[in-house]
Amino acid sequence: MFCFFSYFAVIMQIKNYITNDIKPLRLSDSVKKAKQLFNKLIFTHLPVVEEGRLIGLVIEDDIQNTEDENKEIASLQYLFEYFYAKESDNWFQLFQKFASTEANILPILNEKKEYLGYIELQDILHTINNTPFLSEEGTVLIVSIEKEDYSLSRIAQIIESNNATLFGAFISNIKDNITEVTLKLSSENLNAIIQTFRRYNYTIELGLHEDLYLQELKERSDYLQKYLDI
Repeated sequence: MFCFFSYFAVIMQIKNYITNDIKPLRLSDSVKKAKQLFNKLIFTHLPVVEEGRLIGLVIEDDIQNTEDENKEIASLQYLFEYFYAKESDNWFQLFQKFASTEANILPILNEKKEYLGYIELQDILHTINNTPFLSEEGTVLIVSIEKEDYSLSRIAQIIESNNATLFGAFISNIKDNITEVTLKLSSENLNAIIQTFRRYNYTIELGLHEDLYLQELKERSDYLQKYLDI
């Protein structure tokens, strides 16, 4: 089993997670209709679409603070936010966009900028929780090396040549030309793996069996997903 936490999107198709359960709003829809939708859902935003094109996203707070419920959504267009993910984006790119927009819903567009549907944050959290990086028991190892000597294939080779399994890896820091990589691997032959890394001029920053940080990360992600399900 070999999957990179930062790049798990490469082997997963986001199109299977696009949904149209909630139809997008139209500019002619009333504030009252938008309020009713927000009251039924846990979304921070709702997409507004005209003729298959994303106009923008209306924000829950803006809708809830609008007293005149007979107003059309079009009257609030100056408050719309505009962001989306592409059908071709990978899961890690989606995760970055959720983080940067602080939204829990992302509209998905195809290459022609046509609206396809949306993906919810809870689907991303569920996917992360089920990756081997979080779900498999093992060892967390943080190694660092000069940036020009960094090689992900070399890291994988070191681990696998010592009869261990790499569950995931991501670059956790780059500073002063030093690249730091966080690894999740099976716990067999850990001492041999560490010694091999050192022979290849890697510095061992941290090595923990069943790391508490990852457990905390998983628990927080589980908690957030339960909250979103309420």
